[in-house]
Amino acid sequence: MNQTKYIFVTGGVTSSLGKGIIAASLAKLLQARGYRATIQKFDPYINVDPGTLNPYEHGECYVTDDGAETDLDLGHYERFLNVPTSQANNVTTGRVYLSVIEKERRGEFLGKTVQVVPHITNEIKQRMQLLGQSGDYDIVITEIGGTVGDIESLPYIESVRQLLWELGEENGIVIHLTLVPFLAAAGELKTKPTQHSVKTLMESGIKADILVCRTEHELSDDLRQKLALFCNVKKEAVIQSIDASTIYDVPNLMLEEGLDKVTLKKLGLPEKNTPDLKNWNEFLQKHKNPKHVVNIGLVGKYVELQDSYKSILEAFIHAGAANETKVNVISIHSEYLDVKTAEKQLKGLDGILVAPGFGNRGIEGKIETVKYARENNIPFLGICLGMQMAVIEFARNVLGYADANSIEMNDSTTHPVINLMEEQKNIENKGGTMRLGAWKCNLKENTLAHTIYGKTEILERHRHRYEYNGKYLNELENAGLKASGLNPDTGLVEVVEIQNHPFFIGVQYHPEYKSTVANPHPLFVSLVAAAVQHKNKK
Repeated sequence: MNQTKYIFVTGGVTSSLGKGIIAASLAKLLQARGYRATIQKFDPYINVDPGTLNPYEHGECYVTDDGAETDLDLGHYERFLNVPTSQANNVTTGRVYLSVIEKERRGEFLGKTVQVVPHITNEIKQRMQLLGQSGDYDIVITEIGGTVGDIESLPYIESVRQLLWELGEENGIVIHLTLVPFLAAAGELKTKPTQHSVKTLMESGIKADILVCRTEHELSDDLRQKLALFCNVKKEAVIQSIDASTIYDVPNLMLEEGLDKVTLKKLGLPEKNTPDLKNWNEFLQKHKNPKHVVNIGLVGKYVELQDSYKSILEAFIHAGAANETKVNVISIHSEYLDVKTAEKQLKGLDGILVAPGFGNRGIEGKIETVKYARENNIPFLGICLGMQMAVIEFARNVLGYADANSIEMNDSTTHPVINLMEEQKNIENKGGTMRLGAWKCNLKENTLAHTIYGKTEILERHRHRYEYNGKYLNELENAGLKASGLNPDTGLVEVVEIQNHPFFIGVQYHPEYKSTVANPHPLFVSLVAAAVQHKNKK
């Protein structure tokens, strides 16, 4: 292929219809047909990146190998495609405007009046084509965040209109995801919201090439014909996206609907071969037909919004399938957990994961959870802040340092077992200044970590500002909390474990970001296996 083809995915009627899942599913099918496909997300909010957003606002912040703090949809892209994403895969309005303003300050516009058109739209178009111009991809799918008609989305829609005109026939298409609601009072599906949404898109100068219709009920042939006629698309391009029991069903559903075929036809590309989804369907088979069931407690402080821990929940699905085990994740709010309630809330669990997070709220509940897991031999995994809580708990209850803490929570503690990195001490701007992205870690042989990974050097993604305080290393190790993983360049402790415990490990990094359908993360696979073993011993 000489020219990269572009697919733009827009959404109408309402948000949260699943543009990211549709984009990822289509990319999966194109990949399975032998095309090199990638996906990027353009978000209309003015934050430069999601790194400073509260998880309650926007769900989890996903981190790529190159240290970009991105939208959680990039997690779906990686989990489906098993291909790493980067900073280029996620762009926000804030980043676009910041770039344009910096260019204006440098005098790059030669005194011109800087405007949304052409300066902002040119910046957007340039970023939309970055991945395509790399030569690494045949097809680039661009998901436009928000809903058509939103004020903040208008510059993106205009950029898509211009780009489609510049690219020419068969080099760019638009897939519009919309809702066909079922009105119980009328007892029928209604197409009017979709018609209005397509009309709004056309008012911006864009014609939808393919309609993907989210629905709770099957679309009849007549309904598809009606949508095709009134929305100005071919009938074969009206694609049903019915509610599924799992997001991992969607590629197969889209294959049945022929989304990949009609897409390739409109892009003037050959179908090549039938998509090879053998490994994908083997995963689905194990996921849907488990031989075991375990209950694993997810202890965190953002548990009211499941998207706050999206990658962790998906990693448990991958690890569950690898163990042919259904993992019931029991969400436990650490803010409402203390010495009195710990046993009641944690008793009966087959495993415990203490989640990442920031700030003082809910910390004592996490520490109490670690103590319960350690003393009752329950399989335990602590991620990032969860690992730090394990160090604090051990220092308090084994070493006897009653006020041991992280200086993030208490800067006057006499035992700061978790401390601030030197290079972080004078930072005032919080955005994008943590230890971010992929860092090396060397694992010591004959440790649990080494057994889990089966190798001595790993590369894992980070997102944190505070670190294990090396001044306490010897004391903690002598008392039984081993540092089994170290960064080779900085000497910083990355992994801790207790060796006279069935399964107790804490990691400073975020393993959940690297778990995919094709490669479930070994830490999660091992935790689920340990939970199965723990349950069988009861």
